[in-house]
Amino acid sequence: MNKVLNWGLLSTARINRALIPPLRASQKTRLLGIASRSQSSAEVYAGEWKIPRAYGSYEAMLADPEIDVIYNPLPNHLHAEWTIKALKAGKHVLCEKPLALTLDEVDAIIAASKETGNWATEAFMYRHHVQTIKVKELVDEGAIGRLQLIKGAFSFVLTREGNYRFIKEFGGGSLWDVGCYPISFARMIAGEEPAEVFGWQVSGLGGCDESFYGQMRFGNGIHAQFDCSFNSHFRTYVELVGTEGVLFISAPFKPGLKNEIVLTKGAKVNRIKLSGQELYLGEVEDLCNAIQGQKPPRVSLQDSRGNIAAITGLIKSAESGLSVQLGDFV
Repeated sequence: MNKVLNWGLLSTARINRALIPPLRASQKTRLLGIASRSQSSAEVYAGEWKIPRAYGSYEAMLADPEIDVIYNPLPNHLHAEWTIKALKAGKHVLCEKPLALTLDEVDAIIAASKETGNWATEAFMYRHHVQTIKVKELVDEGAIGRLQLIKGAFSFVLTREGNYRFIKEFGGGSLWDVGCYPISFARMIAGEEPAEVFGWQVSGLGGCDESFYGQMRFGNGIHAQFDCSFNSHFRTYVELVGTEGVLFISAPFKPGLKNEIVLTKGAKVNRIKLSGQELYLGEVEDLCNAIQGQKPPRVSLQDSRGNIAAITGLIKSAESGLSVQLGDFV
């Protein structure tokens, strides 16, 4: 099946602005609809972005048989509920990160995907970029020797009052919002799930973590350290330390059209320059390829389950003051 797939946006969320250009650029997709909680707001948004169909409720979009794929950018606590509803309505789903807030929710999504035969995948856009793929290849082929340590960070100052990211019950907090990126990156590079995690948090507005500092120990001897925050200067980086060298990635989570990774071995510094595609195009076409029977999504639901397990384990550690063995936790 190689037909053009009709996509619908589930809500008028700000992140839609990142998806609309690749949906229009890809030859595999057509942006057909936008759903909001009222007909008037859907129609205003549809007019602004020149989207053919406007739905006055999320249910109305799911009931349209011509919509093939749903993009779910709702607040975190609604991801699982509406992803499952979309799957059961016969739609495939690209769901914003985090896919869910508990392992039970992830398992329910996995069950719904198996039951319906429809694909669901988590929108970690960086995973599809040439820079990420190149970094993984370099580590796996031994460019820095035996990998020992993964360090990463993602922080920025969040000042928008009333933002759901400050509400704990909505899946708020810096760990769910941006800490998920260095955790995901570390797991991908390590090639396995962490065996043990430990975390500290600084609580802020709404009772959620304003800043989070975490460590992960993998069974293969690799260790990871990361921090994330809504109250620190903007920073993103990943550093990979091995027995023979170091890889430094200055823009690991939002790589662009021109990228550079730095490989240092002794006194020799190799600046590897990479051209990339529009950041969000990869996740769109990856799901389309799965729907068309070419290959499963790059970010599997089991992969997402591992990320949620690590995050929930880190939260449990921060609350208890103790390290968490993930084998026991999951």
